[in-house]
Amino acid sequence: MTKYKGLFKQLLAAHGGPGFEEEVRNLILPHLSEYATEMWTDALGNLIGLIPGTGTGRRPRILVSAHIDEIALVVTRVESGGFLRLAPSGGFDPRALVGQEVVVHAASGRMWGVVGAKPPHLTSPSERSKAPKLEDLYVDLALPEEEVRSRVRVGDRVTIQRAPFDLLNGRIAGKSVDNRASAAVLLESLHLLRGMAHEADLYAVFTVQEEVGLRGAQTAGFGLMPDIAIALDVTFGAFPGQPADASFALESGVAISFGPNLHRKVFRRLVECADRHRIPYQVELSQRPVGADANAFQIAGPGLATALIGPPIRYMHTSVETVAYDDIWQCARLLAHYVAEVDASQVEELTCY
Repeated sequence: MTKYKGLFKQLLAAHGGPGFEEEVRNLILPHLSEYATEMWTDALGNLIGLIPGTGTGRRPRILVSAHIDEIALVVTRVESGGFLRLAPSGGFDPRALVGQEVVVHAASGRMWGVVGAKPPHLTSPSERSKAPKLEDLYVDLALPEEEVRSRVRVGDRVTIQRAPFDLLNGRIAGKSVDNRASAAVLLESLHLLRGMAHEADLYAVFTVQEEVGLRGAQTAGFGLMPDIAIALDVTFGAFPGQPADASFALESGVAISFGPNLHRKVFRRLVECADRHRIPYQVELSQRPVGADANAFQIAGPGLATALIGPPIRYMHTSVETVAYDDIWQCARLLAHYVAEVDASQVEELTCY
């Protein structure tokens, strides 16, 4: 039975661009405290909770991460009339920004605005055939220029304002499903794991600054030095126009990644675990470096045995990212059962090739 669907929607509504994740972190913290015997925030901002295992002697150490930052924007200048120009903090597609409601996070408080662009009536034929560039867009705060200049500073963060909403068939759309869906996976798995015995110590890590270079993962992997590091992150959901081999059906279960960044024995154990517990899954072949925390984990310190799993979502890096909560739930089931099955012998086999 799912527990965190309501919290998931709160996380979607919260604002937390790279380096400014505290609102999201503060929503998660009281729920993490239900399971963790120790919790701390490191110097970069990662929220870490230790859920100790029951094994004797040196217990296996498993790190599971879910990044909690979202793509954002940053103010680069205030123009005549009080309009704001922007630069990306993460991978924004300018096509998805036109007409969006936004929040400017100024020192004096939040300010609401809209992203404007030249109307089609005033564009030339050549302009109408091209997607707008980010440098051509601006934020309109509906305030006099003098007030804007007194309140807004270069470097202030800007995030999309969008309330999450329910679609049919248990699907939810919102602005930051990437990667708050994985935060929900991690919390749901901790709830399931409470009813299971597990030998391993589990480090639940809600990482920061993934969207600008996997920075939280780099420090967490190095600082905690686990035996196994599992990154939770969303992948591409199938919809018209997507390549069949690069997208995955919603409501068809967990995407388990396989490729050079990922340890083949951890991958095989995850697949066997899914089969054993009748958890639906899809295999995602990742022949290039993965764009997720797992990429940083693999080469942290002496190198970590790394895996990557997550739910598929549609319309990634837009304000209407869409996920099926059942995929979140199935991912949580797989994670909980896998953690419960890890023992010292599995850790020992990781270095036997």
